[in-house]
Amino acid sequence: MIPPAFEYTRPTSVDEAVHALADAGDEAKVLAGGQSLLPLLRLRLAFPELVVDVGRIPELRGVREDGDALVIGSMTTHHEVVHDPLVRRYAGLLAEATATVADPAVRHRGTLGGSLAHADPAGDLPAVALALDAEMVVAGPGGRRTMPAREFFVDYLQSALAPDELLVEVRIPKADGWSFHYEKFHAVAQSWAIVGVAALVRRDDGRIAEARIGLTNMGATPLRATAAEEALSGADGPEAVARAAGAAAEGTRPAQDLSASPEYREHLARVLTRRAVLTAGGMG
Repeated sequence: MIPPAFEYTRPTSVDEAVHALADAGDEAKVLAGGQSLLPLLRLRLAFPELVVDVGRIPELRGVREDGDALVIGSMTTHHEVVHDPLVRRYAGLLAEATATVADPAVRHRGTLGGSLAHADPAGDLPAVALALDAEMVVAGPGGRRTMPAREFFVDYLQSALAPDELLVEVRIPKADGWSFHYEKFHAVAQSWAIVGVAALVRRDDGRIAEARIGLTNMGATPLRATAAEEALSGADGPEAVARAAGAAAEGTRPAQDLSASPEYREHLARVLTRRAVLTAGGMG
């Protein structure tokens, strides 16, 4: 289908982009990699008066260290994230999960910031951001502010970004001493996850000392499986992990759709959590 008519601007700085968004009010959309917005435009599910293309703002790209944190520009592509040595060293879970996103063509165009700002609970990366305790740095007319990932995703396809704000970078604490695994189930290759589980595990003396579990597609937003995380503390083998994983679906509200029933998604959350934790912890 042909998208509706709209105005188009391509700023070259964050300030310029923020000013364009502020001038347009609620009638603007940000174009990052275009892998989410362009289909919405073509299907006429979005009707912006202005599209702000941030693809030529150099400060939004790249990966760098900042003390104990890894800083990733919002326009860094999935392909760049997967292959960046700093990401692979300090945020391996992000690299592993990003490698499962769609197909190579999408990964070369799609961006980390675009995926997070789209706030689709079926997307792989929002749950990973939760598990990694990531922080989002946002620029607006009043300057910059930082918020934790748990506050960034507020509802289905809705983030905490104001209409005149732009996600500029993602800060991830370096995960030294943590092992990880991303496990997801999808009906066909390259499709959205029916359920996904992002697991981080820190072991001490053969036991799980701490675990973080992010859930994909188990509610209107990505979720942390807090009951399972608590139950995993002290787990010392496959049987203990399996018991703890039984709590993975507690507090979730999975959707009913053509892909799966809520009950099936709850079952998948338990099974995939067990698999992800066993693999991350080297206990499988």
